[in-house]
Amino acid sequence: MEEDLQELLITSFLLDREVRGWKQKIHDYSFVVFPAAKAYEGFLKKLFFDLKFIDQSEYLGKRFRVGKALNPQLEKKYRKESVYLKIVKYCQGEDLADKLWMTWKSCRNLLFHWFPNEKNVIDENEASQRLLTIIDAIDSAFTECRVDTAG
Repeated sequence: MEEDLQELLITSFLLDREVRGWKQKIHDYSFVVFPAAKAYEGFLKKLFFDLKFIDQSEYLGKRFRVGKALNPQLEKKYRKESVYLKIVKYCQGEDLADKLWMTWKSCRNLLFHWFPNEKNVIDENEASQRLLTIIDAIDSAFTECRVDTAG
């Protein structure tokens, strides 16, 4: 994993440890997860590139959307962009693709977005759990996807 992504993960774990010492409790601890979620996005994008699921222009560009490509309910007109289906085929099953998607959804999308009828706030324990979920998904990808990162 790239050094900058490792540093983002470390930042989240440092924040997690730091907020546990705060006397004053706050409404939402999503900010603890944000650096790790950013690292997860970078990890996924690099994984998709290493597996040749996306090309160099998508990897380096600013238009490729990890959430869209990983969404298992992607509209039919966008199916050619579905990384989810490529993972299912590559790994011969939905387990890893579902884990990567659910981690994306719960640890990134639901925390970053605000909707009037959905108050997606998390407490400090939930923040810690989301960090572990991200690490577990990354570990699973390394275990289940044999990637040649030398090339």
